[in-house]
Amino acid sequence: MGTERLDFIIKGDCVAEMAKMPDHSVDVIFADPPYHMQLGGELHRPDSSHVKSVDDEWDQFESSKAYDDFTVAWLTQAKRVLKKDGSFWVIGSYHNIFRVGKILQDMGFWIMNDILWIKNNPMPNFKGTRFTNAHETLLWCTTSKEARPTFNYHAMKTFNGDKQMRSDWYLPICSGNERCRNAAGESIHSTQKPEALLYRVLLSTSNKGDVVLDPFNGSGTTAVVAKKLGRRFIGIEREQEYIDLTYKRLAAVETIDDKVLSISQKKEMPKVPFGSLVANGMIKPGSTLFAQNGQVKAIVRADGSLITDKGEEGSIHKVGATVQNKASCNGWTFWSINQNGKDTSIDTLRHDSVKIA
Repeated sequence: MGTERLDFIIKGDCVAEMAKMPDHSVDVIFADPPYHMQLGGELHRPDSSHVKSVDDEWDQFESSKAYDDFTVAWLTQAKRVLKKDGSFWVIGSYHNIFRVGKILQDMGFWIMNDILWIKNNPMPNFKGTRFTNAHETLLWCTTSKEARPTFNYHAMKTFNGDKQMRSDWYLPICSGNERCRNAAGESIHSTQKPEALLYRVLLSTSNKGDVVLDPFNGSGTTAVVAKKLGRRFIGIEREQEYIDLTYKRLAAVETIDDKVLSISQKKEMPKVPFGSLVANGMIKPGSTLFAQNGQVKAIVRADGSLITDKGEEGSIHKVGATVQNKASCNGWTFWSINQNGKDTSIDTLRHDSVKIA
């Protein structure tokens, strides 16, 4: 795809405009389609004030079949323009996400995860007739089961305080200064998504320079976050008001140095057998390895295997698992050795052996 079509919001219908795009030309698609909410009547707070809901023309469909036909049409083009190993994201509420999910699977998409965006500050159920709707669902998909999408696992783990990122994301709805409003103080777009939500989506499944497509650009949150993270973007939008709003938001985004945009990656451990440490003399046969503050000990044999005083024997991994009564064990990080009066992890010796080699 030529650069002239990147970092740009295309005015038009998403199906027609995607049909003009080359096959397999984008790395990530984030779609926030109409929810087909089928609301009946106006909604008021207990004080009789009016609640602005999603009653826009673009969310109106004459029937569920018409909505399904529309969904098939835009998903067909989305699958065509997405790269074979690209990531596809779609967000919805209970009104539409199950219909969209079924159609996705019928079309051969492969669902990697469903993510729950749990809203810290949801709109109350003013009528008191049902549970407060406090979440929306995101589906992360690929074009097929065989696809291998980008997933920045370690970056997300670092992002989450060194804990594995889960599929329940607790984030507030878009409000306060982030909410885009007109001169009268009214929300410009009824379903503006918070930047924090798109930040997780793009940080987890894209890299710097990747092309991100949002076929339902709306208020432009996808484009804004893409620019902040050094991704390229394409938006498609029918309403000029929303296009103008997007460019206004983009103009306020400051570019970030490439060094800041780099993400955490797992450092590959050198692949050397434990026996090589014995062979090169870094650990001598007959040496004692210990773990768990010296409570577990094992003798190193000439072939690199271990044996405990209870007769448990095998590799550093097998014996480590056996003494802990576990199915598996990373022996490199489990065992240590005392050399020259200093306790040293055998993992450290593994790195040293690579430097020597």
